[in-house]
Amino acid sequence: MDQLAPRRIALIKPSALGDIVHALPVLSALRGRFPDARITWVVNKSYEPLVAGHPDLTDTLAFDRGVFKNRARAAVAYSFRFAAELRRRRFDLVIDLQGLLRTGLMCLATGAPRRVGFANAREGSRYAYTDKVHVPDAARIHAVDRYWRVAEALGAGDLPKRFHVPISTDARAWARAALAGLPRPVVAVAVGAKWVTKRWPPAHFADLLRRAQAAVGGACVFVGTGDDTAAALEVTAGLRGPAADFTGKTTLPQLVALLAAADAMVGNDTGPLHLAAAVGRPCVAPYTCTRVALHGPYGSVAGGVETSVPCGGSYLKTCDKMICMPELTPDRLWGQLSEVLDAWARSCRSA
Repeated sequence: MDQLAPRRIALIKPSALGDIVHALPVLSALRGRFPDARITWVVNKSYEPLVAGHPDLTDTLAFDRGVFKNRARAAVAYSFRFAAELRRRRFDLVIDLQGLLRTGLMCLATGAPRRVGFANAREGSRYAYTDKVHVPDAARIHAVDRYWRVAEALGAGDLPKRFHVPISTDARAWARAALAGLPRPVVAVAVGAKWVTKRWPPAHFADLLRRAQAAVGGACVFVGTGDDTAAALEVTAGLRGPAADFTGKTTLPQLVALLAAADAMVGNDTGPLHLAAAVGRPCVAPYTCTRVALHGPYGSVAGGVETSVPCGGSYLKTCDKMICMPELTPDRLWGQLSEVLDAWARSCRSA
């Protein structure tokens, strides 16, 4: 594979937000390895704004999963149209970083002569690949490093891992206006997560953030979807300092700009946490059902604090015990957050 010279490359990584962030270094490596190739990112429509305009991309191809919530006939018709579009683009190299049945079928639909994916990909998708990348230590390495094995297989492993997240001028201006008047340090907070087993209790967030505001002042800004608003407001009610709620109120580009303008991030293992790490914000996060070594905020992994209960890191989406939540107390995270805030204070004094 390291001898390939493709002219048209498709990178298939439709979702989720954190996983797309983890795949960004592979995109930059592909551009470095194949500077003259057309590179298209196949991405879910809802996440397309995150990578649209990326300097290492030629274009994007949005996949609308919302269609599949409608009538079966409409979904089938859309699938055929999307497959035809994949074929029309005449890719000669396709890279599937998702590894599911849906993305395996996308690979086949392209008709590309070289289709690359992981040897241990799920749902039979590995049978769609002409070239399989083996990662025998996949259960022990971070998702970023696992995706990077594809870059290595394509002869780009000696390039640096770069997280480039495009931020438009308009989005930066919006973030400056949104944060105007709030005292620093600004701590971005993500209290939500799709998995209930990732959701640290609002009372824990409130306790931790009260300590932060008592120590250095500053403001807390809450980010996430509209589903997170109730929990964000519950945490806000427990604070004594300034706070602003942006849950469900930002576009994806605005979220990126808001995180880039913040001074630190506190959040569950979810998309905004990994976005914050990608734009260089120091992160502190409770880890209950997932593991820091595999899915911690990359580059800020020391800020991830794991539960010590025997079932920690189980990757279960639901649990009828949730014994990790009372065990992983705010005291356990305060040391890391205190270090982040002290570093911020020192940088302000030296500026």
